[in-house]
Amino acid sequence: MKALLLNGMRDLNVEITQIHDKTMFLLRTFQFHVNDVPLKDRKIAPCLGCFECWVKTPGICKINDYGQKLAELMVQSDLVIHLTPITFGGYSSKLKAVIDRSIPIILPFFRKHKGEIHHKQRYKNRACLIVIGYQENGVYHNEETFKKLIYRNSLNMAPPVYHVQIVKKGQDLSEFHTELKACLEEVRAHLE
Repeated sequence: MKALLLNGMRDLNVEITQIHDKTMFLLRTFQFHVNDVPLKDRKIAPCLGCFECWVKTPGICKINDYGQKLAELMVQSDLVIHLTPITFGGYSSKLKAVIDRSIPIILPFFRKHKGEIHHKQRYKNRACLIVIGYQENGVYHNEETFKKLIYRNSLNMAPPVYHVQIVKKGQDLSEFHTELKACLEEVRAHLE
């Protein structure tokens, strides 16, 4: 089983580092081969919105940087994990750029899902998705906005299994560990 861990941490943060380390430990315990990508160390330009990845070079972004490689890694993974500080109810800027640049893995055609219009999938196999948000301040509406954003994004990416976990500053990480373990058990059951 292959996992892609996209770490959207911008600056050194002890708690996010601990969350990352616990996540890596559990992934290895579940025998995932992990591609661990600290996004702050990678050059990833923002999406140009040109849609050439749909009409000129199907499935491939025209920007030749690490964003191209990440889209490829997403397609090749059984599980993608986003680890990000919650920023105004959303992803870190680095992770947001990666998500925007992942549109080549969906098609410019549409399907109806739960009464709404969403993109069709380019590839038959889709990765499961776990999103881990780190909430530094106690702003409740940021958490709700974040959960809604992840849900809306998941509708287009159509992961067969998806979970959102929010870890608050100062939270005991044993609860996080237990929840993530349960998520990984569900992912493994799906993949077997």
